[in-house]
Amino acid sequence: MLCVSEVMVLKIFQKYWHWILTYLYLFIVLIVPIISLLATASETLFTKFWLLATEPVAVSAYCVTLSMALVASLINGVFGFILAWVLVRYDFPGRKTLDAAVDLPFALPTSVAGLTLATVYSPQGWLGSILHNIGLNLVFTRTGVAIAMVFVSFPFVVRTVQPVLQEMESELEEAAWSLGASSWDTFRKVLFPPLLPTLIAGITLAFSRAIGEYGSVVVMASNIPLKDLIASVLVFQNLEQYEYIGATVIGTVVLLMSLVLLLGVNTIQSWNRKLKT
Repeated sequence: MLCVSEVMVLKIFQKYWHWILTYLYLFIVLIVPIISLLATASETLFTKFWLLATEPVAVSAYCVTLSMALVASLINGVFGFILAWVLVRYDFPGRKTLDAAVDLPFALPTSVAGLTLATVYSPQGWLGSILHNIGLNLVFTRTGVAIAMVFVSFPFVVRTVQPVLQEMESELEEAAWSLGASSWDTFRKVLFPPLLPTLIAGITLAFSRAIGEYGSVVVMASNIPLKDLIASVLVFQNLEQYEYIGATVIGTVVLLMSLVLLLGVNTIQSWNRKLKT
């Protein structure tokens, strides 16, 4: 026989089992690792934390990471929007294949992605050999970092903008045309404003993904401090040298950056929902 408390617990679980399992999964997979990282970082005094977080090598790694991630996300913002527009508005041979290929960076291991990019852009690669002959070297530079970040974060803009484009009503364009608006004016004044919050959200997601990239950047960059070393690689280098506190401090800084970006994405999405209502 079950006691009263056990019966109550069983009834509660039967009624709220989906919520319990959801929160339990999030707690184990997401909350516990974050709390562990912050708890380890909090073991150091604030002064020591600040000294480790603001070392010249660390500051340089932050700057390279943020600047190259910004460049990659802006490039993806432009060309990702164009590709999403083409996939939604035009029908052409190979369209489904191109649409499926957009998700390739999601499925491809990042180290393999870096190796693939290196075979193309290295001085012995298909495109890199041509550029090397005219004095341009893309790999083992910050440009190589940006190329790797562009590759891994490209799908975010396309997959964010594409569903919104598909749901847009064609009657709005037809009404603008009937009132004498040109195709450019229709795009600029009717179509683009509702897409802008979604595009910004996609760019922010691509930026956040680029900040955390590691595998492809290791192959495409020289990983030299104060040159093209990024934060995630610096964390791994500290771990290799058994500098666990330094790795934790740098990882905490990157975590805080990512949290700020995610809050920004949520704010943009809330703004977009308010505009629709």
